[in-house]
Amino acid sequence: MKALVVRLDSFGDVLLAGPAIRAVAAGADHVTLLCGPRGAPAAPLLPGVDEVLVWDAPWVGFDPPPVGRGEVDQLIHTVDADTALILTSFHQSPLPAALLLRLAGVGHIAADSEDYPCSLLDVRHRRAPHAHEAEAMLDLAEAAGFPCPDDGRLRVLEPPATTALTGPGPYVVMHPGAAVPARTWSPERAAEAVRELAEAGHRVIATGGSGERELTAYVAGEYALDLAGRTGAPELAGVLARADAVVTGNTGPAHLAAAVGTPVVSLFAPVVPAERWRPYGVPYVLLGDQQAPCAGTRARQCPVPGHPCLDTVTAHDVAAAVEKLLGET
Repeated sequence: MKALVVRLDSFGDVLLAGPAIRAVAAGADHVTLLCGPRGAPAAPLLPGVDEVLVWDAPWVGFDPPPVGRGEVDQLIHTVDADTALILTSFHQSPLPAALLLRLAGVGHIAADSEDYPCSLLDVRHRRAPHAHEAEAMLDLAEAAGFPCPDDGRLRVLEPPATTALTGPGPYVVMHPGAAVPARTWSPERAAEAVRELAEAGHRVIATGGSGERELTAYVAGEYALDLAGRTGAPELAGVLARADAVVTGNTGPAHLAAAVGTPVVSLFAPVVPAERWRPYGVPYVLLGDQQAPCAGTRARQCPVPGHPCLDTVTAHDVAAAVEKLLGET
């Protein structure tokens, strides 16, 4: 049986789909993951994925492309699957993807859908109201006939050795950036936390993408090793796997840290619910005012002057959270 799993969102969303993908892989002969360009770097990290298709869907993402018949036709003629699982966040509809998969000849399609799907879905599942995203996707897989074959935690393939990047010895990672500004702790607060962690005796490593070099250089200062732009997804997994703890916002590296089993200090802006998007399956400390006025808005730019949900968190709060996690683990 050829199975297709669809998750068209970001890097972190694809990582959270990992347990559901492993469930499908346990019951299928071949698994293709259809993902968007922002999620594509995470796809090769996931156990159970045999093939990756990347398609920039016009109904997903921060800057979606225009609808193009040529791109749609190409996708329809590329997809080759007997059954499909369409994974979406709680606020998204699976029906645009389901329509295209029907046109591609997929005979059995399952998804979570609040809208009545008519002939577009064979399994219309309803997610539990407050389920974590990883659990919700795994529940859908089971409803589609793919029960969980393992502990259901996030997981990636064994990352490469990264001591040449980090140097020997223990360290704490500070990842200050996020794709959405509303979910980002201020650079000043992050730099203060790096300094306090270093003064407490921790070796600190700052990580970030190639477009975040200015940010990480400021945050690292003279107290941390700056690895911005020097790690692809596999190397970042290796750096996070060997860390004592990771300090970051609600962003892909938080889920990557969870996937390699590293505790997380989560600077979580409540623009999306923490119960759905918090670090999953590892020890964590959640910081940030979850009752702030921005709660539940899904805002990309903070709608409240001063960004109080996160910038009321102090460097001392973060250092104390790191110590708490190290004491627990």
